[in-house]
Amino acid sequence: MIKTLSETNLTEICLELSVIDMDLARIFEKYGTPPLWAREANFATLVHIILEQQVSLASARSAFNKLKEKLVEITPENVLGLDDAEMKDCYFSRQKTIYARDLSKAIVDRKLNLENLQSLSDEEVKEELKQIKGIGDWTAQCYLLMALLRMDVMPRGDIALHAAYQKLKDLPKRPNSDEFIKLAEKWSPYRAVAARLLWHFYLSERKTKSRAAQ
Repeated sequence: MIKTLSETNLTEICLELSVIDMDLARIFEKYGTPPLWAREANFATLVHIILEQQVSLASARSAFNKLKEKLVEITPENVLGLDDAEMKDCYFSRQKTIYARDLSKAIVDRKLNLENLQSLSDEEVKEELKQIKGIGDWTAQCYLLMALLRMDVMPRGDIALHAAYQKLKDLPKRPNSDEFIKLAEKWSPYRAVAARLLWHFYLSERKTKSRAAQ
């Protein structure tokens, strides 16, 4: 049986990580248990994560909300019913319009079944998702982490995680993607919880800095 994260076990795992990494312990002590940041395991969530590629979370949320306003229900069939101008009105770039349509077609054509992913291993899920144009490691890993709530996933190439790690460990420069993935191995089998602690630290520190500047 595949173990997943929940509100019930998140705090307990944070405590376990605190024993092996004193810097993660500092985050937990100062800011408490991070949000679970759970999302529904469905098509709309995957579209939302695609929108989050290489843009701010606010920009992605704005586009996602605009799409939801346009369609009411975000389904593959409804997305395929929009023309280029309508997608642009929803703040989709040309590239992300292509990605959303390819994902929609894969589901409509039954080449991808999102419900079946629940029972697959992390690697199998990544392999399935990465067959879709526009879905790479980061998108697949974020879906594993937030929608499927897998425990041992670390998103590759996430700048916020790199920045948080640099500040937390007081490093002269940010680790690159390869370096960070290697560094994160010490948090296995709970890398998804370490990621949540680092995001929690990153967002909390930014909020504190913003308040201080006012």
